[in-house]
Amino acid sequence: MNQNKPVQGDINMKKVLPIALIVGLLLLLIIFWSKMTITIGAGEAGVIFNTFEGGINVEEAPLGEGFHFIAPWNKVYIYSVRQKENSEDMKMLSSNGLEITIDVSAWFRPVESKLPYLHKIIGKSYETQIVVPAIRAAARSVIGRYTPEEIYSTKRDAIQEEMYTETKKILDQKYIFLDRMLIRSIVLPEKLKAAIESKLKQEQLSLEYEFKLTRAKKEAERQRIAAEGEAAANKIINSSLTDGLLKMRGIEATIKLAESKNAKTVIIGSGKGGLPLILNN
Repeated sequence: MNQNKPVQGDINMKKVLPIALIVGLLLLLIIFWSKMTITIGAGEAGVIFNTFEGGINVEEAPLGEGFHFIAPWNKVYIYSVRQKENSEDMKMLSSNGLEITIDVSAWFRPVESKLPYLHKIIGKSYETQIVVPAIRAAARSVIGRYTPEEIYSTKRDAIQEEMYTETKKILDQKYIFLDRMLIRSIVLPEKLKAAIESKLKQEQLSLEYEFKLTRAKKEAERQRIAAEGEAAANKIINSSLTDGLLKMRGIEATIKLAESKNAKTVIIGSGKGGLPLILNN
């Protein structure tokens, strides 16, 4: 009679199996959660290494900032895409073979869209493998084309621009963006530095003397032109002052004075050239 009745153990087993399955799945999820998710921080980007799909896919866009799900068998390499600074204190030779110490700073960052290429070809040590050697090579190439005097004084801006151009040309090929370069300091041997500064001082004094001479010549020329103009004006005036004109102007002035209310005596024809003579009472 009880052969078809379910056994109590079988009923309990049917209840336990789903619970065990759920617990197992939860455990697996907890274990693999750290491998299935990743958070990319501010100023960072991630390159995915596909374990079963050929490694780095250079055409795949890097992971941006924020939370991401990934396959647990893949790996993500995180790069900082913020601007970095590198300072190099280098000794090198000028065009005439003299040793010069130069301190150069460069600001750069990896090109975010090209991170898969950068990681595949170079890796996270790109600064020491690419950036630093590029800065040093460009600096030596440019400095070797100039004399110490040019480097120290007249050509500093041009040298800085040439170093930036040559370094950028190298880094562009390696997916690294160079923002700018700056020559922080140039150190020459003391005797050479003193000689250059003395020469520059003498050149400055010579330029100042030439400026004073030029200014004096211009002032003399201005005075000569003014004197010639004044002489020409006097000549024109004198040629136009005829006796008849002087007499007419004298008569006009006499009439105006006679009409005024001031007490005076006017003697007609008693002045020089027949002009009226005016006496105040």
